[in-house]
Amino acid sequence: MGLLQINSFAAGTWIAPDSSARPIENAATGEVMGQAGNASLDVARMLDHARTIGGPNLRKMTFHDRARMLKAVAAHLNTHKQALYDLSFATGATQSDHLIDVDGGIGTMFVFASKGRREMPDGHVYIDGEIEQLSRNGSFLGQHICTSMQGVAVHINAFNFPVWGMLEKLAPTLLAGVPAIVKPATATCYVTELAVRLMLESGLLPDGALQLVSGGLGTMLDQLTLQDVVSFTGSAQTALKLRSAPHILENSIRFVAEQDSLNASILGPDAAPGTPEFDLFIKEAQSEMTTKAGQKCTAIRRIIAPENHVSAVIDALSDRLSKTVIGDPNKAETRMGALVSNAQKRDVLAKAAIIGAEAEQVYGNKDFHEHKGAFLTPMLFHCATPDTANRVHDTEAFGPVSTVMGYRDIDHAIALVNRGQGSLVASVITHDPVVARNVALGAGAFHGRLYFNNRDSMKESTGHGSPLPHMVHGGPGRAGGGEELGGVRGVMHYMQRTAIQGSPDILTAIGGTWVDGAKEKPAPAHPFTRTFHEVEIGETIHTDPRSVSMDDIEHFAHFTGDTFYAHMDDAAAKRNPFFPGRVAHGYLLLSFAAGMFVEPNEGPVLANTGLDNLRFMKPVEAGDSIKVRLTVKKKTPRNEEYGEVRWHVTLTNQNAEKVAEYELLTMNAYTR
Repeated sequence: MGLLQINSFAAGTWIAPDSSARPIENAATGEVMGQAGNASLDVARMLDHARTIGGPNLRKMTFHDRARMLKAVAAHLNTHKQALYDLSFATGATQSDHLIDVDGGIGTMFVFASKGRREMPDGHVYIDGEIEQLSRNGSFLGQHICTSMQGVAVHINAFNFPVWGMLEKLAPTLLAGVPAIVKPATATCYVTELAVRLMLESGLLPDGALQLVSGGLGTMLDQLTLQDVVSFTGSAQTALKLRSAPHILENSIRFVAEQDSLNASILGPDAAPGTPEFDLFIKEAQSEMTTKAGQKCTAIRRIIAPENHVSAVIDALSDRLSKTVIGDPNKAETRMGALVSNAQKRDVLAKAAIIGAEAEQVYGNKDFHEHKGAFLTPMLFHCATPDTANRVHDTEAFGPVSTVMGYRDIDHAIALVNRGQGSLVASVITHDPVVARNVALGAGAFHGRLYFNNRDSMKESTGHGSPLPHMVHGGPGRAGGGEELGGVRGVMHYMQRTAIQGSPDILTAIGGTWVDGAKEKPAPAHPFTRTFHEVEIGETIHTDPRSVSMDDIEHFAHFTGDTFYAHMDDAAAKRNPFFPGRVAHGYLLLSFAAGMFVEPNEGPVLANTGLDNLRFMKPVEAGDSIKVRLTVKKKTPRNEEYGEVRWHVTLTNQNAEKVAEYELLTMNAYTR
């Protein structure tokens, strides 16, 4: 079998490697298995193709269109994931590692597809935050919106997760309406190439939405503009070189970086040997050292334990590590495969030697170092002087290497964990909420994520080293100062936030959501008789008034059991600064309002699913009257049968003063 020829996909064409291609070795055997790279790639044409073809094609789609596209692409990858598994063994990864990379990446796409449909509008403008009142009478307002950037996202990914690393960036990028050029690390780019082929061959992505560079980027970064974004995962040294390039700085090009991280795990002072927390701590530490052979940006590099438990931690962890089966990643019994390459193996050994100058190696079999493939055993160190040591806090051996160190009290533990100078994640295994709060306050500013676990949550927890698409992934300082994922927050990295100012009608037209004070559209029929597609934003009805009597108040009080004094005792109510005397129940007013605007007959309105933003603004006394304004505020499709209508509901009294306001949610059928 010949060498794999890893292609690039540029401006709609697959391009083979040329004479400049770099060799790629099989991690388990050390043998060259393929090559990638083409120095003659027309990067200017790639950028132009993305900006003039891919971007417009994506921006024509709504957020919901793009979300449906992501879901379909994820489903397509899911049906072909065995091929990705089979190829990934050459990276040194085991079958359980594939589940993190392949299934994790596909799952991330599914999550962004779901969030796009549930949390973003079926339109092209994302509204960020509430209306800002910029004038006394509400004729001049402010609103923040986000719109798609009109350039291209260049994704530079690390070698350790060739599928997840691509998809976790690609999903929010495409959802934002921005095309992507993906540049995976050469060592594992053959897996990324297969995933890209699968996505392109599905026919689900519009032309220009996705391109691939297998090999070097050439001068691509020097041709970016203010509308482009670079998202980088890799070493701090490479990140610094790229982000400090004059062209990047001079044009203020967005550069999102996720880089080196000396992540730590703290064993709480309450988690003594014999407790569920101690056993959990050892299990998590062993998993983080051996999963992907320790080649995870979130892996535990520093194990911080109470000084009186350090020996117990070393003994328990060494015992658990000794049972880890290391070898051919293709074998079912293997629990830790090879590092990605012999070059990476040499780098890990060099970094481990630096750590070893300040710490004693207490576990690890050096005989494994001579294996032809890129295999290592886990290497566990003990640093007896963490306060005066430096290298254990600033040197990351990107492999199965970790260092145990002791702390005197929780403040000392916090000081040690912060010595990492900015990390992606720190974990705290404790059953003491006070310890958890102290760490959150003391270490939160140094970390992108804090993971707390104990006997109550461990059965359903996802693990120290698992970034989830719902939560932000990134960290300050050494970790790069960037941020990815985090649900819709991750989409915003590829959009521009803009403050808009104007009248209610202008803001309504821009945002596609009715703003109080904008023109109302008279309903041609009761809106509850009209389908989801028939009702229009701004469509409004006004009800006739209804009087509220003392009998109404007393009947509601006795019928519901709500005999709160403000409704039943006039003298007590008058002593309350909020009430003039006995007043109607707020929920009585809501009940009356529903009866005043409802259409009782069967029709397109299928269900009332909730109320949002309810406010009671002025008390209603016996003898007052109320009337209701019901306005279509927003429409959001939910599935193939019905969509959600958000109604703005205002109750006013006989003096036209607002007494209550809320948003009503209903599910409306598309057809009668």
